[in-house]
Amino acid sequence: MTKPQSTGFGGQWTIQKLDILEEYLDAYTTALKNQSFSLMYLDAFAGTGRIDPRRDDDEAEEFIEGSAARALRVDDKPFDRLVFVEKDAERYESLEQLRRTNIGRDIRTENTDANDFLNNLQEDWRAWRGVLFLDPFATEVEWSTIERIASFNALDTWILFPVSAITRMMPRSREPDDVSTGWAESLTRIFGDESWRELYGPDPQLSFFGGETQQRAPGVDGVIETYKNKLSTLFQGRFLRQSKTFTNSRNSPLFEFIFCAGHPRGAQIAKRIAGYILNASD
Repeated sequence: MTKPQSTGFGGQWTIQKLDILEEYLDAYTTALKNQSFSLMYLDAFAGTGRIDPRRDDDEAEEFIEGSAARALRVDDKPFDRLVFVEKDAERYESLEQLRRTNIGRDIRTENTDANDFLNNLQEDWRAWRGVLFLDPFATEVEWSTIERIASFNALDTWILFPVSAITRMMPRSREPDDVSTGWAESLTRIFGDESWRELYGPDPQLSFFGGETQQRAPGVDGVIETYKNKLSTLFQGRFLRQSKTFTNSRNSPLFEFIFCAGHPRGAQIAKRIAGYILNASD
């Protein structure tokens, strides 16, 4: 049998991210176990189901359970269906092994692009509720996909927003037109429009003190706030303003972990649970 593949270890924040997700999945399924609708877990960038913390050691046998494996072990009220989406063929084969070793569970694996899958997902959302985990390897998540998810009114969604990768696309020359054509297209795809250009607006501090008006360069805080504002407009009361920043060993922001609730009627409870878990993770 082929040895299962593993996804690379990003750092301590990787464990933190997975712990937050698993705690939410446990709380979510417990809260809804007496409801009539079926529960679904969707992992749109599922990887392999496990993470190798020592990728440089070919003989390493220690692995960390990834998001797919953690969702499978939720047992107070197990998910009725689990859907693992992975575009990479080798990683997908590891997910297939995970499916085959969990006989009796409704596990569906999809070897396809996550955006295509979610944009074409058809379910009777009157009968289903669920949790969606968006953990892209880079900047793959498109705004059109976020809009599609919001329209379901059914999926509590955790988004790992790649703020570091996005800021690297944006030059500090203070001129948005200096962004390369390819990166400008990517930024527009991520934000859904050209709102990212507003990060290059006039510096309010210089204008306030009567100085010469200058363009400000985009920063991490501005990138996160712009994306959050778009999520707030889209999800409205289902959006949780509170989020978690994951940093590297030099304390530089890498990702922002953001939560949006699914159905409006359960949004306040879902946000309270997510907020509590995010607070406890500090």
